[in-house]
Amino acid sequence: MPHPWHRRLGAFLARPWPGVLSRTLAAILGGYALAAASAAFLAVALPMARSQAVLTGMLLAIVVYACAALWAFASGSALRAWAGIATPALLLWLGVQWLGAPA
Repeated sequence: MPHPWHRRLGAFLARPWPGVLSRTLAAILGGYALAAASAAFLAVALPMARSQAVLTGMLLAIVVYACAALWAFASGSALRAWAGIATPALLLWLGVQWLGAPA
């Protein structure tokens, strides 16, 4: 008799590699989204010349990306890793939408 689906799913999730895969995707994809959102937010929020604000935002986004990758593997669970990266990315993106880019 085959195992019920929930036992097979539980056995699959008990393996270590799905968590590592999820954290890796959080570091790569989520880190990229967070870095892009932070660069865009700083470009519209910093009170300086637009070219300087864009350059400053892009330079700081490199540090944000590295910190997001560290966070993905230092957090207690894969869900916490995703939440800790996706929440600030969403908030920064909403800040960009709210501030808007002046023409």
